[in-house]
Amino acid sequence: MSPAIQKSAAGRQAGGRPPAAIELSPEGVLAAVRTGSKSDPGHGRVYAFVALPSGALIPGIEEPNLRNSEIVVAAMRSALSEVTPRTHAVTLVLPDTLVRVFVLDFDSFPAKPDEALPVVRFRLRKMVPFDVEHAGVSYQVLSQSEAECKVLAAVIPGPILAEYESAVRAAGYEPGAVLPSSLAALDAVDSMEAVLGANLSTNTMTTTIANGQDLLLYRTLDLPADPADRDAEIQGSIAVAAAYYEDKLGMRPRRLVYAGIQNPADFAHVISDPTLEIVEWVPRPEEGAASSLPQISFAGVDGALAGVS
Repeated sequence: MSPAIQKSAAGRQAGGRPPAAIELSPEGVLAAVRTGSKSDPGHGRVYAFVALPSGALIPGIEEPNLRNSEIVVAAMRSALSEVTPRTHAVTLVLPDTLVRVFVLDFDSFPAKPDEALPVVRFRLRKMVPFDVEHAGVSYQVLSQSEAECKVLAAVIPGPILAEYESAVRAAGYEPGAVLPSSLAALDAVDSMEAVLGANLSTNTMTTTIANGQDLLLYRTLDLPADPADRDAEIQGSIAVAAAYYEDKLGMRPRRLVYAGIQNPADFAHVISDPTLEIVEWVPRPEEGAASSLPQISFAGVDGALAGVS
């Protein structure tokens, strides 16, 4: 489901994505490594978290994000050293607000990547408020027939991508793949049934609807600072997503998979919808913690590691 924005030579190994991932957020750096296979009953994950001071990382597409790059680089190095990855290549999971995600429809679509990528860039030119020609762009064909082709595309401003990649290299590692948090998280959903999801960070919330390999909704919303307004925005966004789910699939969603900085019970209280069962996207790990783990989302790094075969 998740196309990597960029994959360097270090990430091109037989298993696909690197067996290590880090997710960067204003709260801190979450590192994870995969130590076993999908069939491993012990889950095969080790996690470590290093907090960042307020203001060290401020996600956005217009200005430099790493306001204190030395601290961010040190946090990445520290978190990864706690989980001791076996490779220098890591999947980098970035805040959703940095990456624009679209589902594009084409009458026909080139089979060769070197022909398809310019076509995707051309379609994106008027859809994003930054230079597409020098942006990081990736795509994945969701479905294709003789009459139409549906393509999932992700795009991030070139300078922002370069800033994060440079920080990873300064920490002593190589960005083998780059993914936005919620697209990465979709790979952690082991179900072909329709799923309504919500990924909550400090300043944004992304709602998604995935139906097998089809992505029906991907919406990132900036949240207001005022707590009451923020709660109202969250509640309204979930109501809109649930209504869209019903419109597209002909039934009301019965559950919502949730990941974020609030615990699930508090989130359920905010959305106040007794018809929706709130379940954790990826449960808080009961083992495999190399450091103290706060209330954060584990879905992004888990999904990133799900791409390792």
